[in-house]
Formats: sequence, C-alpha cells, structure tokens
Amino acid sequence: MSKKMLGNIMKEAQKMQAEMARVQEEAKQKTAEATAGGGMVTVVASGTGEIVSVKIEKEVVDPEDVEMLQDLIMAASNEALRRAQEMVNEEMSKLTGGMQLPGLGDLGSLLK
Repeated sequence: MSKKMLGNIMKEAQKMQAEMARVQEEAKQKTAEATAGGGMVTVVASGTGEIVSVKIEKEVVDPEDVEMLQDLIMAASNEALRRAQEMVNEEMSKLTGGMQLPGLGDLGSLLK
C-alpha cells in the first residue's frame, strides 16, 4: 500500500471520527418518548441513554396496587431507552453507510 493511499485512508478515518463525535454531541440534545398504560405513564429518554423525565397521571397512582405502577414505569422506561438507542443507531448507520465497524456493535453504549 502506498503512502498516499494510507494517507487518504487516515484522512477518511479522521473525518468519520469527527462525524461520529458530532452525532454523539447531537444525541445529547435529542430525546425519545414512550408511554405505558394508555398514556398514564410517560417517560422521555435522551440519545445518551438517560431518563430525562417521567410523568405519571394521578389516576394511575393506587396505593393498593404499587406493583402495577412499577410495571408501567419500567415498561415506558425500557421502550423510551430502546427508541433513543434506535434513533442514535440510525444516525450512526447513516454515517457509516450501514457498515458494521469493529468495536461498534452497540453504538448506544458509546454515548454514555
């Protein structure tokens, strides 16, 4: 491989690295929302995999059935996190042209 070819490969790698950093930074500003229980529990997660808000309608708060509320919160949280990770993975996939790059199996984990 010639030095020129290697230099071009390195330039492309640096460009991709800069673009990945940009996508990661943008992910901090993006959110995904999910609900459970017919909208009784709403959870918003950031593109970095953090829960940024939880909204619980007072009608679903039953001291006699705390377990149901816990299940609704867990379901909404898991779905919001899944959607946020999917959103970030789609952005990264656009960047990489759908290629699976070694070491980038779970792109969402890079953003934490």
